Amino acid sequence: MPNLKEKEYRKFEDIKYMRKDGSGYWSARELADVLDYSQWRNFQKVIDRAMIACESSGHEVAYDFAEVSKIVEAGATSKSIKDYELTRYACYLIMQNGDPRKEVIAFGQTYFAIQTYRQEIADHFNQLDEDRRRLVVRGDIKQWNQLLVETAHDAGVITNEEFAIFQNAGYMGLYGGLDVEDIHDRKGLTARQKILDYMGSTELIANLFRISQTEEKLRKDKVEGAEAATKVHYTVGKEVRSAIEKIGGTMPEDLPVPEKSIQQIEKEQMKRLKDKAQKGKLMLDE
Repeated sequence: MPNLKEKEYRKFEDIKYMRKDGSGYWSARELADVLDYSQWRNFQKVIDRAMIACESSGHEVAYDFAEVSKIVEAGATSKSIKDYELTRYACYLIMQNGDPRKEVIAFGQTYFAIQTYRQEIADHFNQLDEDRRRLVVRGDIKQWNQLLVETAHDAGVITNEEFAIFQNAGYMGLYGGLDVEDIHDRKGLTARQKILDYMGSTELIANLFRISQTEEKLRKDKVEGAEAATKVHYTVGKEVRSAIEKIGGTMPEDLPVPEKSIQQIEKEQMKRLKDKAQKGKLMLDE
């Protein structure tokens, strides 16, 4: 995650509003402009994903994503459009669910996670039930996996075959030599089911550490070549496994397989949001 430059800091600070009670908020419409989303419908999809993450983390969606109306000029007339007054936490979740290829998103992640807020989010995680923990960590993994793909590509992992070998190496390091196919078999999954969608929060956290640390090492060490990158991924995975062993933790391949997939949990969370919407507690676009 990059250091926050003054110019980038001002982008987010300049669109911050303050209420009389001292609380701050950001307009979703203005935030979309800063984040270079030219079409609202695309940004609304990011907001919807952030709402699910908010619900999963135990926060009140209607509070963090307060829906409001805004009057805008439309030629000779004016019209009312939907907007949201976003808390800092809502903005943080939007950054986590935005396009990681946008540099401004990376700066936004830093801005909205600074100082005590990062610790507040970490503390709140410990209060979540297992399903919600899985959703939160799986969301982080999606974000980091996208970054890892790009960083690995920059390092020289180009072809589909090279990338398959690269991915396999990380799992083999973390899972004591088991490759993707072995893990599928061990979990009783079909070839079309994703391993990460059938992991508990403890196993997901181990993989998040593997992915994030590999991405960082490839980037910081300026690794070149598919073979060298693959070796880094294996080594990092092995080091994570060693750390688990040193603290007396359960090896990832021995952890139980959850009954519900991530997709099932997401459907349950979306149903809860829609039920709230029907009761008039919040609005959620399809």
